[in-house]
Amino acid sequence: MTSTVHTFCRYCMASCGLEVTVEGNRITKIAPDKQNPHSWHDFCAKGRTANQLVEHPRRILAPMRRVGDGYVEATWDEAIRDIADRMNALIDADGPDAIGAYYGNPSGHSSSNVMFMSAWMDAIGTRSRFAVGSVDQNALHVVAEAMFGSALMVPVSDVDNCDYFLLIGTNPAVSAWNWLETVPGGWQRALNRQREGATIVVVDPVRTESAEKADVHLAVRPGQDWALLLAVVKVILDERLEHTTDCRDLATGVDDLRALVAEADLDDLSTRCGLDRTVIERTARDFATARRAMVVTRTGISLHAAGTVGEWLGQVLNVITGRMDRPGGRRFEPGYFDALRLAELAKTKPHVSRVAGREMVAGAHALAELPDEILTPGPGQIRAMLINCGNPVISGPDGAKLDRALAQLDLLVVVDLVQRESHRHAHWLLPAQHWLERADLLAFTSNMHDEPFVQYGAKVVEPPPDTRPEWRMFVDLAIAMRRPLFGARGLNGFIRASRRVAAATRRPGLAFSPDWLDRLFVRMSRKYNGRRLTWRDLMANPHGIVLGPREFGHFRGALRTADKRVHAAPPEFVARARELLAEPGATAPDGYPFQLGNRRNRHSMNSWLNELPGLHRSGKRNDVLINTADAAELGIAAGDRVRVFSPIGEVELAAVLSDRPRRGLVVVDHGWGSRIFDPRGGAEPQSFGVNRNLLVGDEVDPLSQTSTLSSTYVGVERVDP
Repeated sequence: MTSTVHTFCRYCMASCGLEVTVEGNRITKIAPDKQNPHSWHDFCAKGRTANQLVEHPRRILAPMRRVGDGYVEATWDEAIRDIADRMNALIDADGPDAIGAYYGNPSGHSSSNVMFMSAWMDAIGTRSRFAVGSVDQNALHVVAEAMFGSALMVPVSDVDNCDYFLLIGTNPAVSAWNWLETVPGGWQRALNRQREGATIVVVDPVRTESAEKADVHLAVRPGQDWALLLAVVKVILDERLEHTTDCRDLATGVDDLRALVAEADLDDLSTRCGLDRTVIERTARDFATARRAMVVTRTGISLHAAGTVGEWLGQVLNVITGRMDRPGGRRFEPGYFDALRLAELAKTKPHVSRVAGREMVAGAHALAELPDEILTPGPGQIRAMLINCGNPVISGPDGAKLDRALAQLDLLVVVDLVQRESHRHAHWLLPAQHWLERADLLAFTSNMHDEPFVQYGAKVVEPPPDTRPEWRMFVDLAIAMRRPLFGARGLNGFIRASRRVAAATRRPGLAFSPDWLDRLFVRMSRKYNGRRLTWRDLMANPHGIVLGPREFGHFRGALRTADKRVHAAPPEFVARARELLAEPGATAPDGYPFQLGNRRNRHSMNSWLNELPGLHRSGKRNDVLINTADAAELGIAAGDRVRVFSPIGEVELAAVLSDRPRRGLVVVDHGWGSRIFDPRGGAEPQSFGVNRNLLVGDEVDPLSQTSTLSSTYVGVERVDP
């Protein structure tokens, strides 16, 4: 029997509407849901091939315990009991911080995963928490917290009314205007505005697909976006081009900004960012005088030691020129659920890391710190880890060091669909469920859509019988460890009682599940057109609901700062900018003349999906992109095998030559190099590409603790033709 299910993709924030054809609990086709009123425009191959991961021949289908060099299947009772006993013993011996946890990108696109992982971490009391955010997005959270009062207050783009786009470190032609905001079809909508007269300026050291279509491409020196942005702020403030009302009424700290730019020399900033002074001045004036404009900053800014300063200055430009909460600029979308309020209630207690002495950012420590927290003896040393749907050896810096650290753990527990590179030392493999096998209501990200929209992500197929949703694993583990979820006494007993009632009455819905919370969140939704969203509304609209028009005027009320104003010059940001001004311009060290860059690939999702046969039809590998002139000086021809090396590692790749990257920059795609193991069959691991992060050390941006994945200097030499 064939049926059709409408749901949405949960690989990234775009949340594209899907129409899935199912026959006998097997997916036969995934297509865009063209009846979805909001999101289907960005449908891509990742969603189209999602069933290939569901049907992966090496998928983990039951709990698996390491025995010698191999794995054997076990029951869930055996797995939970053994893990609970071993973790309890470590906590009793060394305290709760002996248990570490890392969660990756897939967990963030589940409505229940991270919530119940946090409940479990709160239950055992560990502060050894690590997350993928320190790879690419912490700077945004740090800036939002300091300027707006909440790490989750992310302005969205009003693309359809913009006259001047200043896009920095982003390639929306590939990323589809999708990061911690989602603007379906955003790039095409921007191009439509361009055809109507809008100007698009792309700032990137690579002439990307977006730069090809832009009116202006500014090939900034890698990692020096902050210098360009500070120069633009300086021109605007020096020439009194700011929005006087917003600088006076909406923001505080503008005088501190004036003092900062007075200390900066425009010619020096021009030299640092590698762009002519007259180009900077023209950009500043054109942006400031445009009727409607926006600055958009993304990952390309973040992956450097000055990433937070760059992100901050991008937001400053929007504030001082009156682009916040106005048509054509950036605005706050409240969404149907107040995620900012819930974030305040669920805020993690402050904690300073044991070895590096750094505070948490957005509830977690930096991934760059994890190896030393495992390898350094002493009170609080991590002796057990749970990796939740992540591949940190590939995603983070110096993966070789992290791999050595993971091998020394007393216990490594992995929750995932397949066994990846970071899981090769695992003592337990716990089989997760794919998003096609579960239902989701992503209430916490409803304020990141560019219009008020809601959709219930329906389950498409039944999961394999011995897999479990991640939330259930964390609940069961907390109960087995006899530690109260969320630290709330009595909750574990209530959950156990609900399960007994469900079993006795043969009504599974009476057992506690995240569905209860989803219904609660809907009841708490804000009103649209005088009424609240209801569960019946969701069920009656499987394609999703646009709840109302895009509205302005919510930004000021949403601010979480005590004075309800934007803090335009947080002291720590100003101090860091002064440090950068005092440092000499960046120069390549002897023997390592090139800077290692990254780029976005439409059909990748960080460190996973690269192994799927339906993606990357041009080849299952990554290459090194070298400027044609640089390659000629090195005697490298297209297709040559080359060695890229740094002080801590080396990799070999095929060379691709192009005039797209700025001279002195070599680009290697992030996220490759993971092996996929076969714990059930014992076949040889499959390998796809190389891990460029083996070249990267543990340096971080001091403000956000983001790893400097695109600041590393490397050498390049030909291995053979």
